[in-house]
Parts: sequence; structure tokens; C-alpha cells
Amino acid sequence: MQAQEVLRQLRFPELEDVRQYMRSLPTNALVGMGAFAAISTYWFATRPKALAPPCDLGLQSVEMPGGERARRSVLNDSDELLTHYYSDALTMYEVFQRGLRVSNDGPCLGSRKPNQPYEWQSYSEVVDRAENIGSALIHKGHSHTGDKFIGIFSQNRPEWSISELACYTYSMVGVPLYDTLGTEAIGYIIHRAAISTVICDVPEKAKMILDCVDGKGRTVKTIVLMEPFDSELVTRGQEWGIDILSLKDFEALGQANHQKPVPPKPEDLALICFTSGTTGNPKGAMLTHGNVIANTAAFMKMTEVHCMLGIHDIHASYLPLAHMFERVVQGVILIHGARIGFFQGDIRLLMDDLKVLQPTVFPVVPRLLNRMFDKVFSQANTPLKRWLLDFAFSRKKAELNRGVVRRDSIWDTLIFKKVQASLGGQVRLIITGAAPVSPTILTFLRAALGCQFYEGYGQTECTAGCSMSMPGDWSAGHVGPPLSCNAIKLLDVAEMNYLAANGEGEVCVKGPNVFQGYLKDPERTAEAIDKDGWLHTGDIGKWLPSGTLKLIDRKKHIFKLAQGEYIAPEKIETVYSLSDPVAQVFVHGESLKACLVGIIVPDPDFLLIWIKKKGIEGSYSELCQNEDVKNAILEDMLRLGKDAGLKSFEQVRDIALHPEMFSIQNGLLTPTLKAKRTELRSHFKEKIDELYAKIKM
Repeated sequence: MQAQEVLRQLRFPELEDVRQYMRSLPTNALVGMGAFAAISTYWFATRPKALAPPCDLGLQSVEMPGGERARRSVLNDSDELLTHYYSDALTMYEVFQRGLRVSNDGPCLGSRKPNQPYEWQSYSEVVDRAENIGSALIHKGHSHTGDKFIGIFSQNRPEWSISELACYTYSMVGVPLYDTLGTEAIGYIIHRAAISTVICDVPEKAKMILDCVDGKGRTVKTIVLMEPFDSELVTRGQEWGIDILSLKDFEALGQANHQKPVPPKPEDLALICFTSGTTGNPKGAMLTHGNVIANTAAFMKMTEVHCMLGIHDIHASYLPLAHMFERVVQGVILIHGARIGFFQGDIRLLMDDLKVLQPTVFPVVPRLLNRMFDKVFSQANTPLKRWLLDFAFSRKKAELNRGVVRRDSIWDTLIFKKVQASLGGQVRLIITGAAPVSPTILTFLRAALGCQFYEGYGQTECTAGCSMSMPGDWSAGHVGPPLSCNAIKLLDVAEMNYLAANGEGEVCVKGPNVFQGYLKDPERTAEAIDKDGWLHTGDIGKWLPSGTLKLIDRKKHIFKLAQGEYIAPEKIETVYSLSDPVAQVFVHGESLKACLVGIIVPDPDFLLIWIKKKGIEGSYSELCQNEDVKNAILEDMLRLGKDAGLKSFEQVRDIALHPEMFSIQNGLLTPTLKAKRTELRSHFKEKIDELYAKIKM
């Protein structure tokens, strides 16, 4: 034994030195070293890992052959564009049938009454109700070969989706209506599409329909109401030869006269989605089943590696079903047999709905993100709280930059759990679209919410989206590469000095998600889609080195100042909207004037905090009338404009503060929250004239 010990020490003398040293250490030091070793081992074993992106993030799109400089997603195996994801779901009717099968007839559509839990209808219950409604439509004279346009005039609720499925089941075409269009526009749509049946939620909307058809050019014969109504409404309808029925009675009529489904083909029309536009009559975008399927397929292709949905996912439906963004999201949900929970119909109760529903999928628009951002920072109302918030954000942002997405860090526990809980605490996928979002706000909420958070870009005419940020690329300031269902090219806009050879120009889209044209409007169709099938969006884009698209301008709404300089006001408004105290901006110029002026709506939550740092206090309305406040905001806007490279003639010379938000209700925003520039110009004419009168040219 002694010989073995000698040999061991000869081979590893340093090991024996270590042993002797360890024996000489006090017990508490040994315990500390053991604890440190255990913690280090645990940290290395559990440290967050970055999601492996589905492609090289330095090359997210590639140029296609043909000499047009068109680009496609690198997720495509070839230059062939994606038309579908599942071979058994080529129409929206088949989407629902697939959901019924893979969910094993699980819960499908849910709703709730105040202070109550969600109540769910199963996939088979929804199918039965859809067949009853569809059979009743056929009994009333509708058919896929004749009178096939069905109006749906309702807030988001299960009956909306069931009515839509009824149309799909019998190859009819849904035509969504929404009250913010106004009576005149609704009347125009009903006449344009020759709609004879409208399914409404509440009596007030039925009355609006009657106001629209009161007199000449009537096409409506039947109004179906989801909510109770009185006999006066029935009598008024009878005066114009219009039947007014409850949805319950309508379903019973269909059940008594059941018809076998008439499934659509991919090339058949699925819906006519009327876009509000900022000027002129609404335009009816004709979208086929194939259009919608291609767009849903591209979303699934983008998220298939790390965020594929399944039967346990829950979607919170509150964004208008009359618009395609929400419709595409619902298609992705239903094709996987997941469930859709509808809000109560009051946006003020949305947060309560989310806490009860606990959704995993949450589509948003920038306006809601802005409010969430403002609320978080308004609660950091002491220097210590603000320092902690900034520090926690910097730590989470550093993880984001490494591709790490999570909500279980110490900073989530200490700082961000509250904002995560406000959305129900289970959200794993968020997508924002419909309007630009501030890179600052997007990055902050990506960090704070700790879920996969995508930004998309598109319009109704390409079904919903044509580009979307790539999983793993959590940088802001771009809208990602083209979706797999379409190619994108940039077209010269010489008058604005944007050239495709420089990687800049008007964004044009081509693929199976591009619409068929505007209903009965060949002239405006030809303006939108050229002879080669490219959809012209009117947006100005720029290719970044990574192959992602950055939106930098807008082709429409260009005007000249007196000195002949072209102005694109929306680009300027985007820059100024980054100012902390600014909620909304309207930049105005005239061909007889040499400078720009602006109308600013200060942020009611942020203004009081921001201006207090400058030694000014008062109520929101008082601050909006304070000249020093106006000058401080103007100074901050001009600073941002200079930093963004705006030319001197692109900067506003003066502004006026306005205390009321531009909104759909006051007629200053479209239902998709775009500025109605003509209405804004008219509404603020007096203030604009006052601003110009004070400016010395």
C-alpha cells in the first residue's frame, strides 16, 4: 500500500498539494465554495438559450431571376411562391373542417357576459349552426350561382364567424359592413354589391340599413338580427317590403329546410372587403379562398419552427373582423383546431376579458401598444422606479439582442410581471400591423412582454400581409422580408428621387395573396394592379442589407410648397410622432405657402409628466393652451426632425395644440386608423389660417 501511495504522489504531486490546501481551509470557506460551484453549475445548466432562427438573419430575402430586382423569402425552397400549407385545407371551408377534425370536436368559439366566465361552443355546434344559417339563405333565394353576396354588420362575436362560415359552406360571399363607414357609404356598398340579406347584431344597425335603403335603389329584402328588437322595427321594415327576423328564427328556418353543403373551390370568391379609403367611395376588394389560404400559409411558414399553433392555443378577438388582419389570424387559429374568445364588445373591458380568457395569441395595432407603453412609464413616477425600469429594460434588451425571448428572468419577476399579467399572463405570440409602430415602443414591449413579437406589413389588396419580421430577428425599424406567398419589388418614383437601382422605390407585390380587383370598378383596379400582375401599394420602401424591407415614405399625399419643393407629410409625421409628449400629428402645407405647419394632439398620459420636468404644471386642457408648453413640444419635434435628416423645408414652422384625439368617431381617422387628410384639413382650417397669419415669410 505504501508503494502505491508513493507512485500516486509521483504521478500527480500537484493533486496532493490541492488536497492538503483544501484540508487547511476553514469549514465556512468550504461551504461558500461549494455553494458558488452549485450556483455556477445551475446557471450554466439553466441559462436562457437563443432561438435558432430559421435562416441566416443577414440574408432574409434573395433576388429572383427576371431582371426586375424582385425579391422573395429565403424560406422558400425555390422561386415558386407558397399557395397553401396543408393539402387538406385549400379553402376557408376546408380550414374549418380540418379544425373540427384535429381538435377532436373541441371548444371553438367563446364569449362571456359581464363578470362571468367564458362559455364555449364546440366545432360541431358551430358547423351545425352555420349549415342552418346557410340553408335559410338558400331558402330565401340565395345561391352560389346567383344572389351570393351576404352583408354581415356586427361587432366581433361568435355569430359573426358562424355567419361567415355559413357563406363558405354554400359557396356564397360575405360582405362585411361597419358603422364607422357612415350611412352614405353603407348605402353605397349595399347598392354596389346588390346585397339583399344583411345579418346584424343590434337593432340600431338594422335602423341604419333601413335609413340607407329608405327610398330609391333598394336591394335589401331581409334583415336578420342577433339581438332582441321591437315590433316597431318590424313594421318599419314591412313598409319597404323588408322582412326582419331574429337569428334564432332564421336558424330554425334553415334547420327545417336543410340543404347539403356546396363547398367552394380555391379560385372562388370568399369575401368582398370594402376599404374605407381617405377620399371617395369605398372600394370593394375581391378576395378568393386561395388568396386567404396563401396568406395564412405564409404566416405558418414563418412561425413553424418555434411558434406553430396547436389545439391548446387561445386567440383574443377584438380587432374588427371587418378587416383582413383579424380574419387571417382567425384562419390560422381555426386551421389548427384552436379556440377564439371574443371580447364583450366594449374596448374599455378588454383588459378584464384578457385576464379571464388568458389568451396565447394576441394581435395588436400600434395605438394599443402606445397606450401600454405610456401606462408602464406613467407608473414609474419616482426617480428610483424609473431607474429600476430602465435598468430592467436594458438587461432584457441585451438578451433580445442575443436572440433570447423569455418571461422568467429576475427582471420579469420584479418589474414586468404586471404588464404581462394585464394580457392574461399566457401570451406567447403577438403580431402588430395595420400602421407603423415606433421602434422604441416595439423594442421595449418585446422585452417587457417576453414573447415572440412580430411586426407585419401589408394591405387589404394583398389579403393582409406581404412581409413580416423573421423569428430570431428582434431588431426594430423594418417590417421583415417578403412572406413566402409573394414577391416584392421596388419601382422607381423619379419625382421623389427614389430609384430601384439604389434599393429604393414604391413597394409592389405579386403572388397568390394579391386580390382579384375592385368590385365593378375596372378603372381603379387598373390603377392598383398593372398588366404584369404587380400590386402597387403607394408606399415607398428601402431594402436593408439583411434583405428586410424598411418603409420610408408614402407616394400618395405628396404636395408642393410655393418654392417647388415636394413634401411627403406622412414621413414627417412619423418622425414627429416619436416625440414623447406627442400622441398624434397632422402636418399641412399649401402650394401658395413656403413652409409647413402642424396640428399636435399631446399625449394625455405623458404630457403632464414630461412638462413637469420643465417646471410647468397644470391640467391637460390648461397645458394645451399654454404657449410655453407649445414651444417646448415644437423644440423637441424640431430636434427629432434634425436627427432624422429632415431638410429645413420639411420641418414645421409652427404648431397648434389640440386637446381631442383624432378618432373614427369624430371622422378624422378611417376605420383602419389612417388619417383622413381632407377632413383634417377642413376641420382645422381656422387654426391653420391662424398659424400662417402669424408666420412672417
